[in-house]
Amino acid sequence: MEATVGEQERILASPWGGGTNPFGTSWGKFMMWVFIVSDALTFAGFIVAYGFMRATAPAWPAQDEVFSMGLITFMTFALISSSCVMAIAVGAAPQGRRSEAVKYLWLTILGGTIFLGSQAYEWAHFIDEGYRPWFNPVMPEVPQFPAAFYVMTGFHGFHVFTGLVLLLYTVIRAHMGKYTGDRVEIAGLYWHFIDVVWVFIFAFFYLL
Repeated sequence: MEATVGEQERILASPWGGGTNPFGTSWGKFMMWVFIVSDALTFAGFIVAYGFMRATAPAWPAQDEVFSMGLITFMTFALISSSCVMAIAVGAAPQGRRSEAVKYLWLTILGGTIFLGSQAYEWAHFIDEGYRPWFNPVMPEVPQFPAAFYVMTGFHGFHVFTGLVLLLYTVIRAHMGKYTGDRVEIAGLYWHFIDVVWVFIFAFFYLL
């Protein structure tokens, strides 16, 4: 028996009806989730490739002898802290607390800038030490080590830079009063994603 017009409208209006707002979320938020899932697979591929290279390499440099672990820990703390204040901004925006949301968005930008600046310093030091994508001055027999470093941290750093641009755009519109809680939440989803990705890079590349 075919559904009446009223029943069809009711079905489409339901969270699972496939109407203009499927699954109870906005189009922008849904597309951000699609991007996050696809990008997570890219990062997962990098991590798996790194694990394969390291498992098949004859040797591997000790991380505490190559990197400044104090700097890496500070970077990680800055990024995790920025994710925490981003969560506060996401909670404040839908409730109309614009000044509070703006304040914590600026703190998020500050944390991301500290992280990116620290990573730039780390890259400069790495380059000064003679590491090139094709050459390892400490262990020439493992030339893939610098390449893995530049690809994984560089790709993540690009995502952090993109996130800072998105956050700056969001906070400028918030200052102008042209913002919604949904837009702040979309920016928050992206920022939390790059934070989680860094936790995996930190664990697999710098600690293990």
